[in-house]
Amino acid sequence: MKLNKTISVYEHQRLKLGFYGEGDERFEFKPRHLAALEQHYGNGELNYYKLINKGVQFNQYVGVLKVGDLTIEVLPKADKCTVKDTNVNHWRSLLIGMLKAVGVFNVQAPSSASLNTKTNFVLDLYFELFIKEAEYLVNLGLVKKYSKTEGQSLALKGALQFGQHISKNLVHKERFYVRYSEYSFQQPLNQILFKTLKLLKRINSNSGLNSRIGSLLLHFPELSDIKVTEASFEKINYNRKTTVYKNAIEISRLLLLNYHPDVSAGKNDVLAIMFDMNALWERFVYVSLRKNRDAYQNITAQAHKHFWRPENGNRSSIRPDIVIENKFNVGSEKPQTIVFDTKWKNIKSANPSPDDLRQMYVYHEYFDADKVALIYPGDKSDAISGSYVDKRSGENSGKICSVISIKPSDDITNWQVRIETQLNNWIKS
Repeated sequence: MKLNKTISVYEHQRLKLGFYGEGDERFEFKPRHLAALEQHYGNGELNYYKLINKGVQFNQYVGVLKVGDLTIEVLPKADKCTVKDTNVNHWRSLLIGMLKAVGVFNVQAPSSASLNTKTNFVLDLYFELFIKEAEYLVNLGLVKKYSKTEGQSLALKGALQFGQHISKNLVHKERFYVRYSEYSFQQPLNQILFKTLKLLKRINSNSGLNSRIGSLLLHFPELSDIKVTEASFEKINYNRKTTVYKNAIEISRLLLLNYHPDVSAGKNDVLAIMFDMNALWERFVYVSLRKNRDAYQNITAQAHKHFWRPENGNRSSIRPDIVIENKFNVGSEKPQTIVFDTKWKNIKSANPSPDDLRQMYVYHEYFDADKVALIYPGDKSDAISGSYVDKRSGENSGKICSVISIKPSDDITNWQVRIETQLNNWIKS
């Protein structure tokens, strides 16, 4: 039985050779694990860490890196506790909850109704979701397709290819060289799923999923192996019969394209499923606000405006994370415009960086905003405001930029309600 060896670290933390964890959960980050990460560094945009002396240092990406028999879990962290004092389960629950909230785990799919949402690890959730989708498709009945086959046969079927038949079968009179159409499971959608199942059998270390993977492989038709690239997925066109494959194929895409085999020894393959925490935080805040979208006239993510045009070449644009247009201001003909920019970092009691404040000043100008705010995670939920200084008089310009901190919670539903309530109260203030 494979042992589920997992080392948990945090974003921006260093991981050096040695032992991590306690008791039965104490595992070693070995030289061969480091060698695999060094070998694949920069391969297929595998830049979720930087190489340091006898180890790696992670950046803003969180998720999982499976290196051979070891899983490295990289968790978010937005408090000022030390690594030893931090509750690993809290940050793991927070990460999984945020991923579910923004739709990374499509647990609303019919085949996923009984998904074990108590699973503790991101990788296990992906594996289980894929297995559940594959089980649903097998029970429903895999789709067959007509495919043209050409070659030797002991029976005359289809069209005899006379030229090839004469050249190849002068001696073997019992053979026929034919071309015929065959109605079979040999088609790209099934082949991709089969390839993913074989990958799971190789890399899965969750003993609770082993029997289900084995059962699926037994009930799956034996299919020819295919080379899978990004182009393989771009060529897929779904129809009425194959649209049920979509969820499973999307997970296959994630797993197969982020799998980097160890071509030398074959024991230290790398599978990377990582998420930019800044992008995840931005999307999470946006999704939380959209739950109350009826309160706004319009709410947009990544709205952009051009602000510089070269004599030759492409224009440059600015893209605030969230732009809200409220109902008309009293005595004004234009809607109230609110601009939010999210930053996943705990600035504690310090001021925002000058770069962040300059960025918000530009948003104030170009979006003709009534209010702008930077949104950070923090040790407590709070908001402070500051004014931009008029460049001529040196006095208050009337342009306000607020700094809003929101305390994280692993009760995701409650956290989303608090985000929406806190930001709406600030808008109305």
